[in-house]
Amino acid sequence: MRRAAGIAADYFYVLRSRLRFYRYSSRPPAPIEAGPDAPPAVLLVPGVFETWHYLKPLRDRVEGLGHSVHSVPELGFNRHPVPEMAALLAAYVEHRDLREVRIVAHNKGGLIGKLLLVGDSPARGGAGRFDRLISINTPYLGSPLACFGLGPWREFSPTRPVIVELGEVLDVNDRITSLYSEFDPRARLQSLGRCPSQHP
Repeated sequence: MRRAAGIAADYFYVLRSRLRFYRYSSRPPAPIEAGPDAPPAVLLVPGVFETWHYLKPLRDRVEGLGHSVHSVPELGFNRHPVPEMAALLAAYVEHRDLREVRIVAHNKGGLIGKLLLVGDSPARGGAGRFDRLISINTPYLGSPLACFGLGPWREFSPTRPVIVELGEVLDVNDRITSLYSEFDPRARLQSLGRCPSQHP
């Protein structure tokens, strides 16, 4: 019963986030001006088919703690490939000369965040602008459910290059805090890391 209630609450939250799209502007509020002693800037990255509105309650809470919070409207519904979205965010951060940025991301946003950490690493020629990533329900190993998906959903397939390549990069993992809900029907098969057809 508790699990069913949790699933219902999850989908109710998704519905509410969709309605925020009509209640608020399509563009997020501008980040607050950060003084020299302000805490690090936070970059919010929503999941696939999610606009910045999905993370608005988190944005409000973090901004209330004094962080300059950045939501990038150009992500749209975050339906383009992970490398393309990562490049867009990297350009955004570089253009604003942000440093020690903390990334907070949901679902697909965590894959984008990890790719940002990888590309930003000074050892790989990066500028070292990103400090760490906190991700929520991110399918780092991919999800077999994506093998049956269409369009952007297929990017979560365990055999897709972005999933395989990110899985092989381990040196940034100590800068990632990965959080999962008690039960996520979309993430339940993530730990398998392969499509059902690949099972013996």
